[in-house]
Amino acid sequence: MRAIVFDVNETLLDLHGLDPVFAHAFGDAAVRQEWFNQLLQSALVSTVTGDYADFGRIGMAALDMVAARHGIELADVHRESLGQTMRRLPPHPEVRAALERLRDAGFRLATLTNSTQAVADAQIANAGLEDLFEQRLSADSVQRLKPAPEPYRFAAESLGVEIDEVRLVAAHAWDVAGALGAGCAAAFVARPGKVLDPIAPAPDIVGTDLREVAERIIEIDG
Repeated sequence: MRAIVFDVNETLLDLHGLDPVFAHAFGDAAVRQEWFNQLLQSALVSTVTGDYADFGRIGMAALDMVAARHGIELADVHRESLGQTMRRLPPHPEVRAALERLRDAGFRLATLTNSTQAVADAQIANAGLEDLFEQRLSADSVQRLKPAPEPYRFAAESLGVEIDEVRLVAAHAWDVAGALGAGCAAAFVARPGKVLDPIAPAPDIVGTDLREVAERIIEIDG
């Protein structure tokens, strides 16, 4: 039975909780998606070039890039609001029940995020999910961000299992591809707007939400 390791942002937690921050700073809540896309792009550049910066620092740099693109000068209150709200994101509606289903089926559950450990701990606690995970892991611990192989290997080592005994669950095609490349199994949560990369290896589990993914994990790995 595999250990199940979950990405956090968008996979478990709903980034729509940030919309009021972007509506206030930019006058348009839709800028939130532009910012997150820039954050992911900048994080991937950091990973490829080997010029490490933690996810929080990258997030603030991405915010400044988006502000420059829109010709807006941000106040410190906007940056502080983003940082604070990231720690208080709500879980997607089906998440807790799906995690309880997996736990009750005997699976070991952990999280693996690019966020720093302090943010990771705060997010899971504030979402009311901390009782469901035996470990909350941060890629910052190995100074390499997903989808580099080191964070996935770190998760396996932390859980005391072989890499092929880990299944990574994520709503991001790049995270799924990284996990598969590192030797994990993977499952894709196809939340609205999220699709798999057709030129990358495909995971054996795909579901429209975490409930569907959990049921498939129980069928295949249980």
